[in-house]
Amino acid sequence: MLVPVEYKEVRKWVRVSKKEDVYDYSEFITEILTKFGLSKETHVDLKDSSGIDVDSDIFNELVKSSQVSFVVSTEESSGDVLMVMSAHLRAEIIKVALHSKPGGDQIFQEYHKTSGLSDGTRRKMVNILVADMVEGNGRIPPVNVRISYALGIITLFPHLKDLDSVNGYEHYYDPQGGSGYLAWRLKTVQRNSASERKSGSTSSYKGGPKTHREMPVCGEQLSGDECKEAMSLMNHSADKTVVKDKMKATFKHRQKLVHDPEKTSVILDLFPRFLDTNGLVAQDFTLLFGEEVSGRFLAKWPTIFKPKIIADCKTIPSNSHVDDLLTLALQESDHGWHSDLACILLLLHLLPPTSKGKKMGKISASEAEDRLVKFMRVGMSMVTFLEKSGSAQPYLLCVGEKKNSIHNYYTILDQKAVPCEAKTAVAAFDELFKAHFVFAVSYEEALNNFFTFIQTTVYGIDVGKAKESPRVKEIQVRLLRRDL
Repeated sequence: MLVPVEYKEVRKWVRVSKKEDVYDYSEFITEILTKFGLSKETHVDLKDSSGIDVDSDIFNELVKSSQVSFVVSTEESSGDVLMVMSAHLRAEIIKVALHSKPGGDQIFQEYHKTSGLSDGTRRKMVNILVADMVEGNGRIPPVNVRISYALGIITLFPHLKDLDSVNGYEHYYDPQGGSGYLAWRLKTVQRNSASERKSGSTSSYKGGPKTHREMPVCGEQLSGDECKEAMSLMNHSADKTVVKDKMKATFKHRQKLVHDPEKTSVILDLFPRFLDTNGLVAQDFTLLFGEEVSGRFLAKWPTIFKPKIIADCKTIPSNSHVDDLLTLALQESDHGWHSDLACILLLLHLLPPTSKGKKMGKISASEAEDRLVKFMRVGMSMVTFLEKSGSAQPYLLCVGEKKNSIHNYYTILDQKAVPCEAKTAVAAFDELFKAHFVFAVSYEEALNNFFTFIQTTVYGIDVGKAKESPRVKEIQVRLLRRDL
């Protein structure tokens, strides 16, 4: 196997030898010394293209799992290398950040095809890079870091350079005025984080998705450079087993991030495998609460709650919409939702939205349905659909030919689609609920009673701690005591 290696701005292909199906680190170092004409006594400092040290214990796994390139420096040359290659390394950091995230490859494809970027693609690039910047430097990165990213962009994509400005990168970041695309995106992230902090500090709902929980024992957990290496590895790996194992090993780190107001708004940018690998939401939820709690909804809903909800809804004031849902819940039809999803929506009519505060006027249960589940016909553009939906709180997106013939389910969070592993409406809703806890996202205000009932009554989470409205308690008693 050949990999590119750079030393003093000279790039060469170097062979990586195998011994008993393991890539040999020491042989690779010897090959580097030979290729660049260095003495055998020379001490070599090996880093990957993003500047992370590569040690012998991680070398084999890194080479096997991703397409890597290396940068080499020696004790006597490291200073020169850093000075000469600073702009190049900045470009490499941009390159690695973009390639590690979904949609990053499309940025390169568009640039190579058109020698530029459309507005939408440029926004995608800026979002990815700001997430990468925040991950490494916090919610308020130093000015020199912002400049470094801006310089890296125009070094990697020279046609994006502004020839009329002093440095060529001021439209991405201008240190004089604090403006530019990177600066504006950072302000949005900071504003969202501040909003999250304010919401969390004033919320009267305890014992919900945003509650800090004692981390359970869940196997070896990585931190520091080991955690960063694992995140880089799984973002490049095509092996689902590797992705799941590394996600499990970085679980505690991820939980710290989702409860950190400075990082929570970019969590899907930091862990993009949520967007292309199903089963990860369920895995994190199970690590939080255990197998038994994780399986409660699927075990209880069909036999206990579904028939009791249908029976109770027959007693509430009738209207055409509730009658239609009852019909669908009792018998499959060519029109309308599947029976199980119709029954979930009936529960929403037993626990309708209540107005809370001046910002939210009261809406009907029928209007609230659209904040819980949406339908998209096969063939429509997902990007266009999500841009029009505009909802930030998690909801279930059902994609199919018609409402009772769904091909795929997605949990939508911050206008990004997290694929559900489930192939049934009940299992997909189970994943939607779990996403609130995995990403520490509060319930949609209009659905608070509905989700609190699911949380405490079905899953049995935070019973006695979560704030339950009188209506939630009333329905809880009615359903649990109802005899069929």
